[in-house]
Amino acid sequence: MSFIHLHTHSHYSLLDGLSKIDDMVELAKRYNMSAIGLTDHGAMYGVIDFYSTCVKNGIKPIIGAELYIANRSRFDKEPGTDNKRYHLTVLAKNNTGYHNLIHLITAAHLEGYYYKPRVDKDLLRLHADGLVALSGCVAGELGRALQSGTRDRAENVIREYQEIFGKENYYIEVTHHPEIEHFQEWRASLIDLSGRLNIPLVATQDSHYLHPDDALAHKTLIAISTNSDISDTAIFSGNGQYHFISTEEALELFKDIPEAVANTERVAQQCNVTLELGKFIFPDFPLEQGKTADQMLDELTYSGACDRHLTQNPEAEERRRYELEIIRQKNYAPYFLVVADLLRFARESGIYTTVRGSAAGSLVAYLSGITNVDPLEFQLPFERFLNPFRPSAPDIDMDFADNRREEVIDYAKKKYGDDKVAQIGTFGTMMARGAVRDVARALGKPYELGDSIARLIPMGLQGLPMTIEHAMEMQPELNRLYDTNPEVRHILDISKKLEGTIRHVSVHAAGVVIAPRPLVEYVPIQYDPKESGKRITQYDMYTIGEDGVGLTKLDFLGIRNLAILENAVRLIQKHCGVEINIEEIPFDDKKTFAMLARGETEGLFQLNGTNMTSYLKELEPTTIYDINAMVALYRPGPMNNIPEYIARKHGKKPITYFHPKAEKFLSK
Repeated sequence: MSFIHLHTHSHYSLLDGLSKIDDMVELAKRYNMSAIGLTDHGAMYGVIDFYSTCVKNGIKPIIGAELYIANRSRFDKEPGTDNKRYHLTVLAKNNTGYHNLIHLITAAHLEGYYYKPRVDKDLLRLHADGLVALSGCVAGELGRALQSGTRDRAENVIREYQEIFGKENYYIEVTHHPEIEHFQEWRASLIDLSGRLNIPLVATQDSHYLHPDDALAHKTLIAISTNSDISDTAIFSGNGQYHFISTEEALELFKDIPEAVANTERVAQQCNVTLELGKFIFPDFPLEQGKTADQMLDELTYSGACDRHLTQNPEAEERRRYELEIIRQKNYAPYFLVVADLLRFARESGIYTTVRGSAAGSLVAYLSGITNVDPLEFQLPFERFLNPFRPSAPDIDMDFADNRREEVIDYAKKKYGDDKVAQIGTFGTMMARGAVRDVARALGKPYELGDSIARLIPMGLQGLPMTIEHAMEMQPELNRLYDTNPEVRHILDISKKLEGTIRHVSVHAAGVVIAPRPLVEYVPIQYDPKESGKRITQYDMYTIGEDGVGLTKLDFLGIRNLAILENAVRLIQKHCGVEINIEEIPFDDKKTFAMLARGETEGLFQLNGTNMTSYLKELEPTTIYDINAMVALYRPGPMNNIPEYIARKHGKKPITYFHPKAEKFLSK
């Protein structure tokens, strides 16, 4: 017999769960568990990460949630009455159940949110197909009925849930938390009901952290989330076991009802969700009658070639045909049409926009109006953007004037449907410095102590966050304090366990997703916690995109410099009567290069800042290629080569090539 955790909370349970999914699955493997369930409170944030990790490790993933059931209707939100709610554990038996769970979680957030995301029984009846229900913990409706001492009410609760889910899909859930008041009476009543009504018992155990010695770290996490001191934190204050228990521990805790442990395998056998991940799902771009997306993209790029006088250029036509064939083979034409249409709308609306990144290497992108850089002139390779031998989706980063970015998102909603467009959610995690300060405060230590420890932790490089472990390797003083000061050691030990846990949900700075059908058919949706009415996905950019659900992620980045440019052009027109088209500014303007050589870079996107300005003054750029090289070199790694580039520019060092043919593409 193998006990299977059906009631496990991950670190995606915002500032409540401490168990990181990778570690949780690794522990399940060590315990020889064949399956494991994830039931975060009122949300599905971690589902795709959990599913993928389990599958990679040969463990069956059981997808579920611990729902909040409204005291009355989910639409009732009366103070003092509707802030009461019940817990109910539901698990997906199949893909129908998985999609119904998404509908339930979405409605809980968009319709039923009142202190917590709530569903009601009307909603359960609509979306019960494919779900298994466990009666819930002490805070479940059955638990509350038994606590009130009314057996008739308890039996009515059971019959109602059996009617909703079907008798074969309803289990009486029993846990082992003797530290809870009246626990033994409640447990005995559950066992009695199970026997009298012939309803199977199933053993579950809340797992908010992995190991028994994580209990203090978890309590500290709760104190941080409630902005309190651990001495004032009432929940999880007893000696309850909320770690990830093994089969041996389960058999000991439930030795009087071993069938409840056996039934975890019975439930696991019922649950067989199979998700198809890693495919590409593009928006449903409206096609002209009788035409395919490939035909429309061909026509759009040919029209662009005519506008740019490239139709008689054999190299351009050969490149256009080559790129279109790769795009056709990969079925990516709808993506290009969607992006081209969004940027067309922006231009026609007078919204300043540009595209960054490897998309500049695509002639199709240039001819369709997506980019404004001719890849032939600048010798930019298409394969850097879209490699025919690599199954990666195209990724075009669109920049818009930040004061008008929302107009483009609104246009997408009108074109594709409000229910098919949302911004992508993201998770703020507890970083090393913040964890130390928060832990010190939650432990009741003086602010100065936490701050002084945090200041010894170096800042991480962009994209490479600093960890406490790495900081201790780098900073001898931090290491010395850890070895000699028990108070510091205590703070750092707890902080190590908390760093990387999810602190809050927010909105990705740029990510927008557009689906061919209503988004709720693919991902759970909720409102942005900080902005009323803005809908975001519960899956983040990594699990919603090509490595996960497969929906198309589009980057709508708001850039302040574009708004400044737009405003400058408008003011020049207003006060000087001069109309400027920034797309027609020549690349060889000598006054511009002279300004850069003098260090007049204030407000210039990517060319301002003390160090970059200093390098530009040394370089004295004379061509656009000098600027391109500086932007490429000015980043971690190649930055050390800038003096070498400047020396070669001014003839102080010889220009050499690793092969004579390299001069053709490296001379500029």
